[in-house]
Amino acid sequence: MTRRADDPQSAPGIFLAFLRLGLTAFGGPIAHLEYFRREFVERRGWLSAQAYGDLVALCQFLPGPASSQVGIGLGLMRGGLRGAVSAWLGFTLPSALAMTLFALLLTHVGAAAHGAWLHGLKLVAVAVVAQALWGMGRSLCPDRERASLAVAAAVLAVLLPGTTGQLAVIALGAAAGRWLLRAPPEAVHAPLHVPLGRRSAVALLVAFAALLVGLPLLAAALDTPVLTQFAGFFRAGALVFGGGHVVLPLLQSLVVPSGWVSNADFLAGYGAAQAVPGPLFTFAAFLGAASQSPPGGWAGAAVALAGIFLPGFLLVAGSLPLWAGLRRHPAMRSAMQGINAAVVGLLLAAFYDPVWTAAIHRPKDFVVALAALLLLQAWRVPPWAVVLIGAATAALLG
Repeated sequence: MTRRADDPQSAPGIFLAFLRLGLTAFGGPIAHLEYFRREFVERRGWLSAQAYGDLVALCQFLPGPASSQVGIGLGLMRGGLRGAVSAWLGFTLPSALAMTLFALLLTHVGAAAHGAWLHGLKLVAVAVVAQALWGMGRSLCPDRERASLAVAAAVLAVLLPGTTGQLAVIALGAAAGRWLLRAPPEAVHAPLHVPLGRRSAVALLVAFAALLVGLPLLAAALDTPVLTQFAGFFRAGALVFGGGHVVLPLLQSLVVPSGWVSNADFLAGYGAAQAVPGPLFTFAAFLGAASQSPPGGWAGAAVALAGIFLPGFLLVAGSLPLWAGLRRHPAMRSAMQGINAAVVGLLLAAFYDPVWTAAIHRPKDFVVALAALLLLQAWRVPPWAVVLIGAATAALLG
């Protein structure tokens, strides 16, 4: 029997359900998880609250964009691989288009764009990352052991920037969690129905590992700009834990030293990313479109998006059928605590450099950033509105 387009189990039905959230889900990854819970657990009844909690736990454990991976997992459980692709497209497309258009605008206006309003976007980015840091710290580092681990991770990340430092921080966080932190009590788990066999799941994980190792080698051998960019964004999506704001230093080390994007444009795009709904990883669309290295434009945005989201897609689709056994192991739960604390440390390091160092140069910069944080944290003003207020205020003060 043919399913109608509005059937939520059909690929078009899943796409439309997530497109609605892609157009309205402001607030970053933590807010997105609450939007998903209300929409798919409470309103639509696609899965139980316990099953949703287990899906969120898996996506927090995996590298990649956590909220997007939860969406991909929901689509996978509802409609198989086609459902997973439909969910990702619906949730990602609105913000990806907006960020690409902003990059093209910034490219065409050229030096005139680097004015006071652009600096205002950087100041709002300071407030947004500070709010994310505070929220994640309270949630993931509630005791002195994990708070100390987060600070140690931040110190290591500042002293050893780039991919190497981030991998070292995550590895040491996992080891510290495994050996120094007590495993939390095992929760009651609900069954997760995934219409994907174990063989297919293993094949997806093997594909992830092969691409992670093989793409840099292939890019170096062929020396083509498109493949080099795709490999770089794939590595960023594959090696970042915590998603969203934590990917900032990894992307900055990828696109700024290489000359693809200037540091000023990088931070302007990151500030603009706070004003659009959907996943923060669509910041990659801005970077691909604004890149001075070919292809740039719409093609560059597509290459960057495909590269940064593909690892998370492969990981969640490959891991979800195998998650039932892993989530019950005490060592895994202990290591997860350490990884979460290390992610807070990475965010703290990113808050210092490049967010703070590139934006706060004088007292009035600090005043604008502090006012933006007040609006976000105390007055609960939507991020898109704070971005507009910050840009306008900086333009007036400039």
